[in-house]
Order: sequence, then structure tokens, then C-alpha cells
Amino acid sequence: MPKFVFMPPQDEERRMLAARLAEAVSEYEVVSPETDQEALAAIRDADAVYGWVSPAALAVAEKLAWVQNPDAGPFYGYYYRELIEHPLVICNPRGIYHDHISHHILMFVLALSRGLPWYLDAQRDRTWNKDARKTPYVYLGEATALINGVGGIGHETARLCHELGMAVIGIDPRPEYDLPYAELHTPDELDELLPRADFVITTVPHTPQTEFTFDAARFRLMKRSAYFINIGRGMVCRIDDLAGAVESGEIAGAGLDVFEHEPLPADHKLWGLPNVLMTPHVAVADAGNIPDRRFRIILDNARRFLAGEPLTNVVDKAKWY
Repeated sequence: MPKFVFMPPQDEERRMLAARLAEAVSEYEVVSPETDQEALAAIRDADAVYGWVSPAALAVAEKLAWVQNPDAGPFYGYYYRELIEHPLVICNPRGIYHDHISHHILMFVLALSRGLPWYLDAQRDRTWNKDARKTPYVYLGEATALINGVGGIGHETARLCHELGMAVIGIDPRPEYDLPYAELHTPDELDELLPRADFVITTVPHTPQTEFTFDAARFRLMKRSAYFINIGRGMVCRIDDLAGAVESGEIAGAGLDVFEHEPLPADHKLWGLPNVLMTPHVAVADAGNIPDRRFRIILDNARRFLAGEPLTNVVDKAKWY
């Protein structure tokens, strides 16, 4: 009987996933150790795990063949040299957040295009000011969205932007989706494409290749009327460079759900900049259907693993995604 270990820390969702898997696929021995020490004992003869495999756990795992990563973009350090070099297969849940996060992106696009931050300031000041907006109105029917990463989240964002009448430029090193309404380019073309965009939207995970993609030099390539939106990972953007670009007027503003440092320090200048919208990494917070979507991926792969079939959402470990 193959053994599936749900690695700690345990929480309500992880316990629910383990119970559902044990009920749905009785061929597995499903265990949920509560402590790291218990996990070291449990993983020794495990065939599959859900969660993170630490270097210490990997060192004692004798038959581990499949790791199901809970996150599409895991924390920095999830992938390390020994894990990358190990023959085990890692899968992730990419695709389960596409609608929730793309809707969050569209919230930023619509609000920034119409100058909502300026009007909110006027509202808080109890001022009836029809001239509150200090940046140009952006008509989306004639605007261009450059989407850095058109995978699970980015491809849905591209579709929604297209439905609003926007021209779409997609950048991705390995496109997986059919986007007939978008121009598709590779990351090495980013610099020549940035000056065309009214909205630069980045959805990519943090990898060695994407770290600090957006810095002062890249912001200088954008239109002064353009907006930057980051919904992927904070380490893709140098936050001080972004603040400088907005403050100096090199770009018109920004919408951010992720940050280089989280939580964003209370004394950071971004807090006080006009035409910047920020949410505290909550694009999928309280999205009630995410646990069920995550379980369906686990269940599908669990059945595939039993049958000796190829797993879905396999990660290129060396690239971290």
C-alpha cells in the first residue's frame, strides 16, 4: 500500500484534504504527522507527500517519488540543490487561482484607469472635487496591456483585458495556453515592448530568472502615463525603485498585492504616494472554492500515481515552476 504523508504544519485545510483523500482513495495509507520529528519518521517509507520536504526529511526518505506542492509560487528556499537533483517529481496546483486573481487585477486596472485613488482622497477629505484626478483618464478600448506571464492567471487576465477592448501583449518563456487575441513574446523581448504598454501586469512566480525583473531601468522604459500592477510575487520588483518611479512621475501609478518585503514596513514611502493602490497579499483570501480545487488536483494525481500514469502540473525543479 503506497503511503501519502501530509507534512506539517497541520491546519484545518490540510486535515480536511488528508481526510478526503483517505476516503476517496482507500488504496493509500494517509498520515498527517503533527510535528517535524514525527514527519521525519513518517517520510522514511513514504511514496508521496503534500507540503515541503526539508533537507533533513529528504535525507531520510527512502522511496519518495512524488511531492505535491500546495502553492503555485512557493516560498523562497522551497527548492534547494538536493531536492532539484533528486529523481522525485514535484507537482503544483497552478490554474486554481486564475479567476480570483485575474478579477483582482481587473479591479486595479479599472480603478487606476479612472483615477479612483484621487477621488477616494477627495472623499476622505469630504471634498466635492470634480477635478481631483491628477493623471490622465485611460480609455481601455484603446489601451494596451502587457502581461508578464500568461500561464494560469495571466491567460485569464489576458482574456478579460481583451473583452474590455484592450490590445494584449503576452510574455512567457513557455506558453501553455492558446491566446489568439494576444501577441506572444519571450522574456528577452521585454525591454522593447514596455514602451507600448498602458498597463504592465506581472503574474510570474519568483525564480532565479524573474527576481527583480522590474527595476529603475525598466520603469524608465514605460510610458509616463502607464501603470504597473504586481500580483505574482513581490521579489519580481524592487519596491524602492517602483516608489521612486511613481514619486518622480516616471510612471503614473501602481496596483500591488505582493511586495518585496511583507508586510510592507509602515514607514515605506509607498504608503503615502497618490495613485497607488495596495492590498496585503489577499487576492485569493476567503476564496471559498480554492480548497476544493486544490483537492481535485491532489486526487487526480493520486489516482494517476497509483496507475503509473504521468502526473499533471509537473514542475521544472531547476526553474522553480
